[in-house]
Amino acid sequence: MTRQPTHPQLTRALRSGPAQQRLQAALAIGTEADDCFLDVLIERSRAESDFFVRDMLTWALTRLSPGPVVARLIAELESETPQARSQALHTLSKIGDRRAWAAMDPAVIGVDLIAHPDAEVARSAWRSAVALVPGESRHELASFLVTQLGRGDVEMQKSLSRALVSLGEDVVSVVDGSVEAEEETVRAHALATVEMFHDPDAGFAHALNEAKRVVALGSEASA
Repeated sequence: MTRQPTHPQLTRALRSGPAQQRLQAALAIGTEADDCFLDVLIERSRAESDFFVRDMLTWALTRLSPGPVVARLIAELESETPQARSQALHTLSKIGDRRAWAAMDPAVIGVDLIAHPDAEVARSAWRSAVALVPGESRHELASFLVTQLGRGDVEMQKSLSRALVSLGEDVVSVVDGSVEAEEETVRAHALATVEMFHDPDAGFAHALNEAKRVVALGSEASA
């Protein structure tokens, strides 16, 4: 009969073992679903370098009692460590507990999260916000998210467009207002987002390139 690792053994493996060992420890912890592991899971989420281990840490946290987990993750949103924030946001979106909404609502806390200078924090904030926003706040959220149009590289812009499109009809009029923005990058991103809304199967890179062409032609015509 295989002997199961003890709690101290799992904790040590999660903190200091090689990546594969950390992954197996997170899997075992999630399978056991014992709330005594909450502290070490939060601790590792702040510092874990391996994507697959981070994903398993998130899964393990979703297996614990939601009340204490959500409270700890909300506290992590105040961390000075970007990864602590991005992982907390990601995990909150997976848990889906709307009690976390007030802690990330731009109308309550401002744009500290959705406009965070760290790209991964911002992207996690966009995804979490659209996952947890109550129906009556969707239009207001869209009005905050469009302030990030034109930001970053193609992948980051695609992330924002996907978040906006997932808000449904609430986003159409808000994004349309950015189509005439002064900055060409913002106009192109807004046009590409509108295209994604009307044709979800369209590739974002193609939609963005076409939008840039339209914006460039418009600028030449008005010159």
